[in-house]
Amino acid sequence: MKRSEATDPPSPLLETLRQAQRFGFFGAGPIDEAVEHSMSFVVALAAAGPVSSLVDLGSGGGLPGLVIADAFRDTSILLADRRQKRTDFLERAVSRLDFTHVTVIAGDVELVCRDVEAGRRSRFSAVTARSFGPPEITLRFAGRLVAPDGLIVISEPPSGDRWDARLLGELGLYGDRQGQVRVFHVV
Repeated sequence: MKRSEATDPPSPLLETLRQAQRFGFFGAGPIDEAVEHSMSFVVALAAAGPVSSLVDLGSGGGLPGLVIADAFRDTSILLADRRQKRTDFLERAVSRLDFTHVTVIAGDVELVCRDVEAGRRSRFSAVTARSFGPPEITLRFAGRLVAPDGLIVISEPPSGDRWDARLLGELGLYGDRQGQVRVFHVV
């Protein structure tokens, strides 16, 4: 995502993410670093094989959801966030970027879980999350949404292991750290 020359115009995706940052939807750090971090999700998902459907929990200003959507144009993607202002922004961004494979939903993730559990929506082959919530809450929601043999990819802090082995066993997950993300597989 790094531009080859300073005179190159920014990509529509990069400009969209800069706008999200100006609106305060994520931190003030360099956008290039935020995109690079989001590319960790792309790499992990690509390594796992084909991903037919994906939900990004707490999509906020579009990291990593919009970066993933740009990389996986053949994947049906749902960006979910409970804050209407952010989902309004995401809907405009999805339209502007011509991401016809992306849907945005405003509402608590619990509503998406209920739709899946009631059969109104299929389980997803992958679930992603960046700064969504505490580890246990994030994994419990993701576990309710991911299909058997699916994949959960969650952003990791720079160091430490925050995943309780008992919880992983209870949820039928095993995982490993892959750079800046943790990848969990459903047993």
